[in-house]
Amino acid sequence: MNKTVNINLANMLFHIDDKAYNKLQRYLESVKRSFAGTSGSEEIIADIEARVAELFHEKMENDRQVITEKEVDEVISTMGQPEDYMVDEDIFEDEPQPRQTTTTGRVKKLYRDMEHKYIGGVCSGLEHYLGFDALWIRLIFLAFGIFTGFGFIAYILLWILVPEASTTSQKLDMSGKPINISNIERKVKEGFDDVADRVKNVDYEGMGNKVKSGGKSFFDTVGDIFLFLFKVFGKFIGIIMIITGAATLVGLFVGLITVGTLDWAHIPGFDNVIMNSLNAPIWLVSLLIFFAIGIPFFFLLYLGLKILISNLKSIGNIAKFSLLGLWLISIATLIILGVREAASHAYSGSVTTENELYISNADTLNIALASSEYWENGGNIRMNDMIITYNEDGNRILLSDDIRFRFKKSRDSVIHIEVRKEANGSSYNDARDTAEKINYEYALEGNTLVLNNFLTTIEESRFNDQEARVNIYLPEGMTLSFNQTNNCNWSTDNDRNINRCHIDDYIWKMGEDGELKCQDCPETSGKDWNDDDDGNKIIINEDGIDINIQDGDDSFEMKIDEDGVKIKAGDNN
Repeated sequence: MNKTVNINLANMLFHIDDKAYNKLQRYLESVKRSFAGTSGSEEIIADIEARVAELFHEKMENDRQVITEKEVDEVISTMGQPEDYMVDEDIFEDEPQPRQTTTTGRVKKLYRDMEHKYIGGVCSGLEHYLGFDALWIRLIFLAFGIFTGFGFIAYILLWILVPEASTTSQKLDMSGKPINISNIERKVKEGFDDVADRVKNVDYEGMGNKVKSGGKSFFDTVGDIFLFLFKVFGKFIGIIMIITGAATLVGLFVGLITVGTLDWAHIPGFDNVIMNSLNAPIWLVSLLIFFAIGIPFFFLLYLGLKILISNLKSIGNIAKFSLLGLWLISIATLIILGVREAASHAYSGSVTTENELYISNADTLNIALASSEYWENGGNIRMNDMIITYNEDGNRILLSDDIRFRFKKSRDSVIHIEVRKEANGSSYNDARDTAEKINYEYALEGNTLVLNNFLTTIEESRFNDQEARVNIYLPEGMTLSFNQTNNCNWSTDNDRNINRCHIDDYIWKMGEDGELKCQDCPETSGKDWNDDDDGNKIIINEDGIDINIQDGDDSFEMKIDEDGVKIKAGDNN
């Protein structure tokens, strides 16, 4: 059982074994004696004690761990014996003489130079690190900041993440000078009040062994080459990560302040599409997307900076876990919005209205289509067959051209028109309510039935796959003609199996069997495969190839002619 004591070393509390304490005390006393009578000795001794405390703290796994002789021996081996700290006053003369083994050059570390700063000391610190004049670095930051915005963001990030050179050792690290007793004592003698908080000892014994060895072996040299190439590759990866992360953050930030939260720039219909798709305000969706995408790319940028800058200051666990929590919340909220949007299309509902039409000439019905001038008022953003536009009162409405027309045989001698309006919703009743809000109109002008080839609905209905199916029931023997419509939404059974895009090119008469009989169609030549049972056809003639396949309510059409290839698939309702 060994006795332990508590010591306060450089304002840090340690539990140390009694034997280890005696050895440490003898070591520190010998160091003090070696600097006795030296100018600035108190500051130098304080720095050495601070470095010893730092080494002890690095070796401790928890606050209750007891320091033993093993840890003390390791620290003494790292710090060196007192004679290593003997400094000859001659080194401070105008012609300094080298003492013992020459110290090898050190790798510079990036710090913010607060002594030559204009704002945060970032550019003056980069001057030491890169070897470029700070003026050019400031001009580069300014140029990128004005033209891309990246310069300002990069400067702020470096200001936050790069530590300032506040101690003497950090200032020596920043300039690449070795942190040894000679340099520290030189700083003290030059009037620095704030000396290094840690002292890094040069391994003179190791250097002596290298000198004695007369050089490295061939395999050591090859290993160093591979290590160098690996480090270069790692730096390259770090640069790629920085560019990728920064470019993504800049793009997200520009989108946020333009079409997102601040709405500095307005894309017609964009906010309405978001509102009608996710039923959420544009600012909320923009922020969620910014955090969901931006936070991972911020950490990608931070990791790239860590690869390039070895002593980059950590953003702290609080910031890391806060960003992680914010990212998880954003992802979860976007998933909830997506699931809610998917659920809003889970059910389909319809509303059907039927009316009788009376015309002066009961033998012939002419069909015409009416287009909407509202298309010209809409934006460029389209969702399926629907856009957001404005009516004559300036109110936003939804406009769609998802209209299908079908001709059938009437059950009596009167013309009937049936309009079935369909929509999706989160429930059957919700879908029916949405369908009831669809506005579809037609008009009878003499013998001409004018059908709208569009429908409208209120903006509050949102994008719910609104559509209209118009069924026109004609009495047997009635003639059907069309104004030139150039429309492919006609659907009917006919004796020539002409596809829906060419129904309006001919005159028809309703037959007894419910098929339209063509009155002016040209006789086909070539091969004609026509299955009367299911209505499928394949026609090959001098005009090309015409394939029409009917399967219940579904159809597939393909036409190959001099104009190219046309393919259309859909339902016949």
